[in-house]
Amino acid sequence: MLRVAVVEDDEKSRNLLRDMIGRYAGEHQMEIRTDEFADGREIVENYTPDYDILLFDIEMPGLSGMEAAEKIRETDRDVVMVFITNMAQYAIKGYEVDALDFILKPVSYETFSMRFTRAAGRVKNREGKRLTISLPDGTKWIDSRKIFYVETQNRMLVYHTEDGVFSVRGALKDVQRELEECHFVKCNQCYLVNLRYVTEIRKNVAVVAGDELEISRRNRNAFLAAVTDFLGS
Repeated sequence: MLRVAVVEDDEKSRNLLRDMIGRYAGEHQMEIRTDEFADGREIVENYTPDYDILLFDIEMPGLSGMEAAEKIRETDRDVVMVFITNMAQYAIKGYEVDALDFILKPVSYETFSMRFTRAAGRVKNREGKRLTISLPDGTKWIDSRKIFYVETQNRMLVYHTEDGVFSVRGALKDVQRELEECHFVKCNQCYLVNLRYVTEIRKNVAVVAGDELEISRRNRNAFLAAVTDFLGS
């Protein structure tokens, strides 16, 4: 099920988006839960990080859609944001909060459907997998979305994650096989990288969650192609 929030101060526009979401769900045989908020302040004050897609009007009284997006992005780095506006110049500003797309008003269903398909695809690409690893003090479950990269050292696997660094015995090829559908790609023989944390590539180095990892000549083409495909999805 997709969880969507519509943030729009104009009631007619809000109803139109709700109807378009309902039509889209019917045409694609999807279950979509839609919540509605009348302004940016309302969603910020009531926000919980369980939404998949946020549809923002930008120009609203009080807290604008852009300002609300900035505040939400401080606590939720994963939710997909799409802005709906009649001001094309807001596009550049939107990239600062990692907005996926923009829809210009007046909104046609054809345009909405195309943009929503892209947003739903981004959500699917970001779905994670739960890994189980055995540590000296017990078993730990790790959400693949929280793994920056996995490193191999002396027959040990080192998981670099949002929750810390964990070392276990294992082979990188086994982890690669388990995570291949979650957009993990090797940049060299020692590192398996979560593409969602690649923030920069320069020469033979990939910056992953602030760490600089070498891109080997052997893996370079495949790694760069994977990054390009992921960013374009």
